[in-house]
Formats: sequence, structure tokens, C-alpha cells
Amino acid sequence: MTAKLIAALNKQANMELQAAHGYLAMAYWSDVHHYSGFAKFFHEQSTEEHLHAGKLLKHIADRAGVPALSALTAPKVSFKDLTDIAQTAYDMERANTAGINATYEVALAEKDYPAQVLLHWFISEQVEEEAWTDKLLAKTREATCSGSISSLDRHLAKILAGDAAED
Repeated sequence: MTAKLIAALNKQANMELQAAHGYLAMAYWSDVHHYSGFAKFFHEQSTEEHLHAGKLLKHIADRAGVPALSALTAPKVSFKDLTDIAQTAYDMERANTAGINATYEVALAEKDYPAQVLLHWFISEQVEEEAWTDKLLAKTREATCSGSISSLDRHLAKILAGDAAED
């Protein structure tokens, strides 16, 4: 792998770790505000983002590169409401998609086929990530009373997974 590609993969891995950090902050905000469904969901997202970072870092290491972890910035920890959290997740996933696309462009330019194959998985994954953030943002905007917020919190995982009975 070229130094340019290693740098791009490291940058994206660190972006994934930053997202994990952000989702962890959202999880604990939700927990403190008694939204246990949101808290559980965001804890799972944090774990998933760590796994994504691990895929990138392992790819670098498997190809004799040395992964470089950078410092994480403190994530946003104060939110106005669940819609604010949903907007933050939405924005974070769009930034992540842009990062993955930029990394893929480097892999293409460097004609690194193994990295391209790896990044195909991430490109497909971001379609799913953007879809659930679209839905989360729409559903939190629609939840205009305490009963609808409570229902959304209770059934969040099913709703975002597309269970028609819960939509």
C-alpha cells in the first residue's frame, strides 16, 4: 500500500472511532433522560462504529502497514431533545459517507484493488446508515407528544429495522 492510501485509511478509521465516541455520548444522554430504547440503540451503534474502525485498522496491519490512532475530540454531550440527537446522528453519518467516498477515491487513484474491495463493504454499509438516520430524524420530528415519544423510545430498534408492524 502507498503512504497516501495508508493515511486515508487511518483517517477514516479515526473518523469511525470519533463516530463511536459520538454515539456513546448520545447513549448516555438518552440514559440520563430515561430514553432506554434510544440509549440501547446508541450503545449498539457505538459498538458497530468500533467494529468498522477495526476493519480498516486490521486491513492496514494485514498489509504490513502500521495503523495510526489519533486523539478523539470530545463529542457533543448536550442535546435539546431527541430531534437534536437525530439531527446529530444524521449529520455524523453524512460526514462518514463523505470520508468513505474520499478514501475510496484514493484507493482508485492508487489502483489498490484489495482496499477497493474492502471499501465496497463500507459504501454499502453507509446506504443502511443513512437510511436509518433519515428514518430516525423523520420519526423524532413526528413524535410531538409524550405518548408518541414514549412509543418511539420503546419500539425504536424495530422501527428503524423496518418492521412494518411497528411503523
